[in-house]
Amino acid sequence: MTQSLDLVEVRTGAYHDSVSLMQVSRAVAATAGVSAAQVAMATELNVEVLTGMGFRVPDDAGPNDLVIALRAESEDAVQAGQAAVEEALVALRSAGRGSGGMGAAPPPRTLGSAARGAGANLALISVPGSHAVTETFDAIDAGLSVMLFSDNVSVADEVRLKDAALGAGVLVMGPDCGTALVQGVALGFANVVRSGSVGLVAASGTGAQQVMCLLDAAGVGVSHCLGVGGRDLSDAVGGRSTGQALTALADDPQTTSVIVVSKPPDDAVLAEIRSHATALGLQVHWAILGTGRPDLTAAVESALTDQGIPVPQWPTIVADPDPDGLSRGHSLRGLFCGGTLADEAMLVAGGLLADPIRSNIAHDPDRRISGHDRVDGHVVIDFGDDGMTQGRAHPMIDPSLRMERIAAEASDPACGVLLLDLVLGHGAHPDPAGDLAEAIRSAREVAHTSGRALPVVVSLTGTDADPQGYASTADILAAAGASVFLSNAAATRHAAMLLSGPAHGGAR
Repeated sequence: MTQSLDLVEVRTGAYHDSVSLMQVSRAVAATAGVSAAQVAMATELNVEVLTGMGFRVPDDAGPNDLVIALRAESEDAVQAGQAAVEEALVALRSAGRGSGGMGAAPPPRTLGSAARGAGANLALISVPGSHAVTETFDAIDAGLSVMLFSDNVSVADEVRLKDAALGAGVLVMGPDCGTALVQGVALGFANVVRSGSVGLVAASGTGAQQVMCLLDAAGVGVSHCLGVGGRDLSDAVGGRSTGQALTALADDPQTTSVIVVSKPPDDAVLAEIRSHATALGLQVHWAILGTGRPDLTAAVESALTDQGIPVPQWPTIVADPDPDGLSRGHSLRGLFCGGTLADEAMLVAGGLLADPIRSNIAHDPDRRISGHDRVDGHVVIDFGDDGMTQGRAHPMIDPSLRMERIAAEASDPACGVLLLDLVLGHGAHPDPAGDLAEAIRSAREVAHTSGRALPVVVSLTGTDADPQGYASTADILAAAGASVFLSNAAATRHAAMLLSGPAHGGAR
């Protein structure tokens, strides 16, 4: 058996953004003879990933250093991989060089000066969290509302920003606001949905996308979706942006009703927001996750019924069962890119499974684990959580960490069902179906070879108008052996049912 060769190189101060480096890594990994390639900034998370892959990263490598890690089958393949790295990095540098004419006016040096020159009223800010606060204050001072896509902003800074925005009469959507739709313009991760009269206020990104896609499937359109950041309804933030967003939608002639979408909120803050909505005279439906509350699909169905709109049959494809004679693991393994979808899955599955679910976003500290931890039992991981994205692109853009985890779960005898999400739309991976389908097919083959059943269930959030196409994506995943659901809650129930049902002729 030929032993593989590893190369690890660190380049001090050679910064590139994570999305560009993801593309470099893919290009290098496609080189003949190269079995693994990671080109990334040496952040703590990326070093942990590289170490987990068996690479030895020098201790003095830091987040401003570029690390190149190659694993190849021969010295010639290593050299070919190095050449591919250089070619890709040269292409990046070339793409980054502007081509200004002689005597052209210098570009603005700050966000505020750019906004004043352009007459804009909304800024989208996506820079590392340590710099996002300064840029957002600059935008507020220039009279701009802000969609703050950046994560890793402290709660204290979030409060300061939102208080400043209220005083300036503008809105801060975020931090960690992944989704917004303003006057038909999609910002961040957003699906292509019908235009209509339902407004959304969302302390959730993928939760908002799920609700908008369910509405679209029911033939109902959206006027605006104003994201407010996942912590806005917490006790510390106090619903500052949610209240402003509701006021804005109450003044919008296109909006006739509103759905508020949120991860589990602080009860006292939610009560204040409900009172505020009542005072505004808004017709509000509440898609608020939490123990004892309806799931997002049920909340949408209730809103449709209240407006006299028939509830449709949500798109569903149920896969054929695994072959007879296979054993089955006892644990649910949920691997999610969307935090709200992961949260909802834990709430739904938690009411159906006897044993506790552990997660990197668990609200109970006793059930909290690292996103990299492997434990025996039910697990739901949010790969989009702040702790998993430092120095990396969001998993809806770069799913490599989740792909590695899918392969690992396929080899774990305790894994009985894989529950995955896939979110389509602008901002997401342009063609996610093929890679995920191959990962699903491979995982099932690995399990079957070892004598185990491994059903896979996918919660697919999207519309047929999305660039990736809902129906075509669903067909590709189904052909790989997955069950596919538009409703995340329905997908979770199906996964729990498969887990509790008998294995086909094998031991449980």
